[in-house]
Amino acid sequence: MQTEEFTVTTTDRLDKLVAETVTTISRSQAKSAIEAGQITVDGATLRPKDKPKVGATVNIALPDPEPLNAKPQDIPLDIVYEDDDVIVVNKPQGMVVHPAPGHPDHTLVNALLYHSPLSSINGTLRPGIVHRIDKDTSGLLMVAKNDHAHHSLSEQLQAKTNLREYVAIVHGNFKEENGVINAPLGRSPKDRKKQAIVADGRPAVTHFRVLERYGDYSLVACRLETGRTHQIRVHMAYINHPVAGDPLYGPKKTLKGAGQFLHAKELGFKQPTTGEQLDFTAPVPANFAEAVHRLRLQAGLPVDKAI
Repeated sequence: MQTEEFTVTTTDRLDKLVAETVTTISRSQAKSAIEAGQITVDGATLRPKDKPKVGATVNIALPDPEPLNAKPQDIPLDIVYEDDDVIVVNKPQGMVVHPAPGHPDHTLVNALLYHSPLSSINGTLRPGIVHRIDKDTSGLLMVAKNDHAHHSLSEQLQAKTNLREYVAIVHGNFKEENGVINAPLGRSPKDRKKQAIVADGRPAVTHFRVLERYGDYSLVACRLETGRTHQIRVHMAYINHPVAGDPLYGPKKTLKGAGQFLHAKELGFKQPTTGEQLDFTAPVPANFAEAVHRLRLQAGLPVDKAI
């Protein structure tokens, strides 16, 4: 049983108070727990919309979550490279990287476990996963097949010696040809589903350069110096060039697609055992290429140039 309590300091709906105070509980989870009688106020059961008085004590008693274990599943993989230590995979847009509440299976990890043993450092939910990309971002990931490789790849990430470059279609036209965004990231104080630029956040640096201009949109390359959650998406929105199709950080009026137009195109690292430099490139998916084709036509640019 998971128990917690807090004192009400402001007047608001109970479900909202719980979600804003207890960061591990979403508002929908708080609503369900209140309705199940697992959250009480001064010993009384209220409704999610009720507003407890300031000074009241909220008690939370939630059952322990069901343990999640990633299980092997026979799901097709686009493997770009593989040796005894590492797998480089081109993840399709729409695939979650590892199991989590709401996504217990059919993830990249489930597919990888069916294909090969993976490192055990991240436990049963994220075996082999050294870095992640968002569900609706496509492109290259390096995956560790053993603990030795996992340590090596993690150290390379911390030392910032990896190459991780993305291409993105973003809103707006740029005055500059390139630039560096250095702005710390952390959880948004207004929306727990989002990341935001916050003064006490973790350091985050993104280098960008403009590849093509289409008037209302631009094609850019973004190289990660750090790898924070949603880093490119938040940083590009921060400089008023949000990624097209981004449902969290972009405008509603945008390019049609099944998520943000963001693709992890280039990946480079040293092979964990031999030290050999390995570099890989993955072509953008069909929907990304089609969007660039349409934008080039509208802008009067050559359409047969490689992205």
